[in-house]
Amino acid sequence: MQLRTDWRASFALVGTVLKYLSIPLVIPIVVALIYDDPTFPFVATIALTIAVGHSLERLRPEPDLRIREAMLFVSISWLAVAIVGSVPYVLAGWGTESTLANPVNALFESMSGFTTTGATVLGEISLERHSHAVMMWRQLTQWLGGMGIIVLMIAILPEIAVSGAHLIESEAPGPELQKLTPRIAETARILWLVYFVFTAVYIALLYGFHLMGLAPNMGLYNAIAHGFTTLPTGGFSPEADSVAAFSAIVQWTAVPFMIIAGTNFALFWHIFSGESHRFVRNSEFRAYIAAIAGLTVLLAGMLYTGVAPALPGLGGVTEGVPENSLRQSTFQIVSLLTSTGYATSDFVEWTSTGKIVLLFAMLVGGSAGSTGGGVKVIRWLIIFKFLRRELFTASHPELVQPIRLGGNVVDEDAIRGVLGFTLMYLFIFAIATLLIALDSSRIGYTLTPLEAFSASLATIGNIGPGFGSLGPFGSYLAFPDTSKLVMIFLMWIGRLEIIPVLVLFTGDFWTR
Repeated sequence: MQLRTDWRASFALVGTVLKYLSIPLVIPIVVALIYDDPTFPFVATIALTIAVGHSLERLRPEPDLRIREAMLFVSISWLAVAIVGSVPYVLAGWGTESTLANPVNALFESMSGFTTTGATVLGEISLERHSHAVMMWRQLTQWLGGMGIIVLMIAILPEIAVSGAHLIESEAPGPELQKLTPRIAETARILWLVYFVFTAVYIALLYGFHLMGLAPNMGLYNAIAHGFTTLPTGGFSPEADSVAAFSAIVQWTAVPFMIIAGTNFALFWHIFSGESHRFVRNSEFRAYIAAIAGLTVLLAGMLYTGVAPALPGLGGVTEGVPENSLRQSTFQIVSLLTSTGYATSDFVEWTSTGKIVLLFAMLVGGSAGSTGGGVKVIRWLIIFKFLRRELFTASHPELVQPIRLGGNVVDEDAIRGVLGFTLMYLFIFAIATLLIALDSSRIGYTLTPLEAFSASLATIGNIGPGFGSLGPFGSYLAFPDTSKLVMIFLMWIGRLEIIPVLVLFTGDFWTR
């Protein structure tokens, strides 16, 4: 049997990615020097990364990527950077009682970071035990994974840019790739530039509020840390109380930036290019804003009237308090719909009616071409239009009715792809829910059906928090290592839209 996939070419470029990963590892070293934290975990990881990367590069000096090699390269690259990203956690916790000294916990946290999931094994005490440098690396992994590691490599490396279209198609969140310029490398640079500018503006605003006395505990470190995790819709926070630890103005400021992060970044380039009409006419964007507005109004009414009351504590009382009801509902809907995962209130304490609204928001997801997770708004649009067409053709079988988005006809192959992806997404989600529930019962860990359900959905959808013990101020630490490995796999395939990873497990990929 002869392999038709040139795995050496793929792994050689994985080595290149790992070598360049050593550059952002310098940032936590700088933080360590500022706060007098140990630098060894990061220095050792840099040395290891360069050595492994250089060794892999020698497998194929001049790699040539076709579609199969591109999918293999993208899938293995994301797994490899997550493994490397876990090394500083293990080294920093070695010989201590640190949660992250366990390699499975470290890999869970690293995969959650790079895939911008935001699920964590760190509780309040664990967060306090880790150094500023380790926590900054944790934040930075989400920023690197937000716009996409491969997109960044395409933007800076000509040898990868040659196969850029195949690579972005395998990595980008959503069913379609929108080229902004004739050259794919230029498109990658534009996307990362827009991403960087929004991050910088957000950090400046947060720190500005601190200087004006409007956000007393939002110092420069916290401003940078939250800038690194808001635009990638990541949700990691060095604060145990997440964004609830900060003033109302910080919470309100986070909302528009989470909405921006869940929007197709190509649309912002059209605004900068003087084509703002393409922004407002985009059918996916209109549906995205409508979903946010509708769910927010519904939840705000529930919180204000007491149908879904928030208990005293984090977030405060909402019943009869207009501003707090609107702020809590807006923040939580935007955070979960875009898969950011931040929290200003412990929604685990809300009644079931409020949780159902939040669960619906988790299923929607962000836009294609955004940093958001989930199924994606454009897929739901196509599915709803497809179902409406099926009802129409049932009574008018002689008529042909194409599905249109923004005035353009959607190709039938694209429709089948959307239906296939959504069915596969729901099927894997259901199987994973069952596996997590059975594995937890094996060790005697009490897990409610809702908790098992939300653990699977939160990881494959790259959302982060779930319900019950997995709420916004809880953690995934109590799960057995086997369940954590299942959820690591879910985060990996969820970030890459399932197909590029699962196809590696088929024989036809390698031999036909």
